[in-house]
Amino acid sequence: MSGIVIIGAGECGIRAAVTARDTGYQGPITVIGEETALPYERPPLSKPDDSGAVEKPITTLEALSEKAIVLKCGVSAIAIKRDAQEVVLSEGGSLPYEKLLLATGSRPRPLNCIGGDRALVLRTIEDANAIYAAARTAKHVVIVGAGLIGLELAAELRTRNLNVTILEAGPRPLGRNVPEQFATKMALRHQGAGVGIVCNAQIASCTDSGVVLNDGRIFEADLIIAAIGVVPNTELAASAGLTTENGIRVDSRLMTDDPNIFAAGDCAAVKTAEGTYRRYETWQNAQAQGEVAGRNLAGGNALFDIPVWFWSDQYDLGLQGVGDTSGSPAAIRDLGKDAEMLFFFDDDGALVGAAGLGRGNAVAKDIKIAQRLIGVRLDAAALSDPGHNLKKLLRAA
Repeated sequence: MSGIVIIGAGECGIRAAVTARDTGYQGPITVIGEETALPYERPPLSKPDDSGAVEKPITTLEALSEKAIVLKCGVSAIAIKRDAQEVVLSEGGSLPYEKLLLATGSRPRPLNCIGGDRALVLRTIEDANAIYAAARTAKHVVIVGAGLIGLELAAELRTRNLNVTILEAGPRPLGRNVPEQFATKMALRHQGAGVGIVCNAQIASCTDSGVVLNDGRIFEADLIIAAIGVVPNTELAASAGLTTENGIRVDSRLMTDDPNIFAAGDCAAVKTAEGTYRRYETWQNAQAQGEVAGRNLAGGNALFDIPVWFWSDQYDLGLQGVGDTSGSPAAIRDLGKDAEMLFFFDDDGALVGAAGLGRGNAVAKDIKIAQRLIGVRLDAAALSDPGHNLKKLLRAA
């Protein structure tokens, strides 16, 4: 009997399976996962404990069994037969489907230089354990890429008293969706801890002893880590004739060209209100899109219109953001104790995004309120006034 088949057993795929069942879907639900480990969360991988990488389960076999969800670990989908509505499996045979979800995720972008394969990457529990095992004997670490993952790893490895240098191809760290003034503060925190940051760095090669730049500079390293973003896993979709371009193209319901096939999570490029396609690479997005996909796999008509939230913990600082935080802030709110919030408007004065930086969880409460205010026209002066309660703005909205 055909039912729902989900390719990808990460946060998105598991969330979709559980949501479909909780929504009332009565047919079989099967989740296929390439990794042999039970589904686990990826954010903790850059935040190890004393024993190494933290493997935080997303679910258990017992919980899935209670919901009659079948999980196939260590199995790959090698082809999709759209005419027959079947998924061909690496273990042999195939699975028929009524509805199919591609939650195939992404993979780390490799270093495209001579010796680039010497660099370790962080995506799986095995990757994380390899990095922390190497760090036990390393003295000099070079991290290529000053995004959130690169900086989180730098903070972790610096606390182990390793010499850490970050090489960034762009003009500044955190160039994607992190306001420049927060990026500057984070960079200064790293430099204050002894981390070297080199921007506009073009890598020529990686060797046994270090990293060589195009301008001839050499940075000593016995551990090299590449943290230069990810590539969406679209090969399976493309081979099945689905439209792909920097992701598997889907509409606001997360439906592909084929009405029986959906895509969600890191691999999905979602059509925006402006007609462009955008991918989102956050843990919260995997959850949100998983829920939307699950409802629609079960026959619903849910739309993905949730402002995406992200966070990063580095040293004693907590960075959080939601929605579109590009451009210049319309309002700046001083929360005290070196904590600050930035608010971003569209041309009509409606809130489109917010970001906050402070010690620990200092900005968490305000970010949650800002997330609920996305789309509401607000007074910049009221947002800038720390004496003006944000909850009152939310109640008024």
